[in-house]
Amino acid sequence: MADAAIPPDPGLVDALRALSNPVRLQLLQWLREPERHFPARAAVADPAEVGVCVSHIQAKAGLAQSTVSAYLAELQRAGLVRATRIGKWTHYKRDEERIAALVEELGRTL
Repeated sequence: MADAAIPPDPGLVDALRALSNPVRLQLLQWLREPERHFPARAAVADPAEVGVCVSHIQAKAGLAQSTVSAYLAELQRAGLVRATRIGKWTHYKRDEERIAALVEELGRTL
């Protein structure tokens, strides 16, 4: 008798769905090295500590702020980035622990 199919982890499915969009994938890649992709002189806070302001991400992406915010919200729901508010600005940073866990899970399940 064959093993019953075990459904994939919903968190993994959400992460893969979020990464299926090329722009969201690009945003996550930029956030891997914020000091390389975003000018430090324009930062309100330390990008390595707090993340990159959505306005800087939007300027680099060349897309509407609402589009970039929606893309980042999808990455956040998937657990790939964390958001931090500083005053009226929202900063985004990769969740390296969650990303590593997802990569590990992919290695085990695929």
